[in-house]
Amino acid sequence: MTPQANTSRRGSEPAVVRVENVYKSFGDTDVLRGITLAIDHHEVVALIGKSGSGKSTLLRCINLLEQVDDGQIFLDDKELTDPLVKQDDVRSHIGIVFQQYNLFPHMTVVDNVALANRHVFKKGKHEARDEARALLERIGLGDKANEYPDRLSGGQQQRAAIVRAIATNPRVLLLDEVTSALDPELVGEVLDLIRELKQTGVTIVMATHEMNFARDVADRVAFLDDGVILEQGPAKQVLTTPREARTREYLKRFNAAH
Repeated sequence: MTPQANTSRRGSEPAVVRVENVYKSFGDTDVLRGITLAIDHHEVVALIGKSGSGKSTLLRCINLLEQVDDGQIFLDDKELTDPLVKQDDVRSHIGIVFQQYNLFPHMTVVDNVALANRHVFKKGKHEARDEARALLERIGLGDKANEYPDRLSGGQQQRAAIVRAIATNPRVLLLDEVTSALDPELVGEVLDLIRELKQTGVTIVMATHEMNFARDVADRVAFLDDGVILEQGPAKQVLTTPREARTREYLKRFNAAH
């Protein structure tokens, strides 16, 4: 069946992010083959699919960490794929968190979180650190503010990385398998933070293998298969009664393996 375009958006307001017919290859390998997707304000969209289906590459293209081969990406109707766009300016409005925490090991947690506000938005040291401390207090890491990352558990480091990504109030937060490197007992605390961010209205696009979490928290799920969005729709519908045979096959295999 033909891969589905974005037919499941919730509102009529302009999308925060629009991906239009995007292609991306690495050498002879076609990773994204005509991806079209729109993310609405306050929406949480989960990208699911096997490893290599294109989820991480799509997130990296949105954040301009990878250059698309064809197609367009827009943030609030500003074309990010325009060669004249200043990439650092774009990234100041898009938060991204990877599997590995990527905290700077030589900086305390509070200074990690304050970094972007100091260097990108030119806030004063004390103002940026005060705001960072307030965010850390909110997520239960206030007592770790002056610790270095290697003194934190994996779950605490990932939560700190997510807080660092939202410290600048980005238009959209991209989460790339943020629980996959964590021990199982630490996954819950990171998912709880994402759940809280959804409740506060943060717009999120997340690549995830946490199917139960996606069903409960995501507004929409997009199933990527071999570089295309094969199916998308309301999270509960896609994850419980998918229309496409390939989606059903993937979910059956995934559930059997877990």
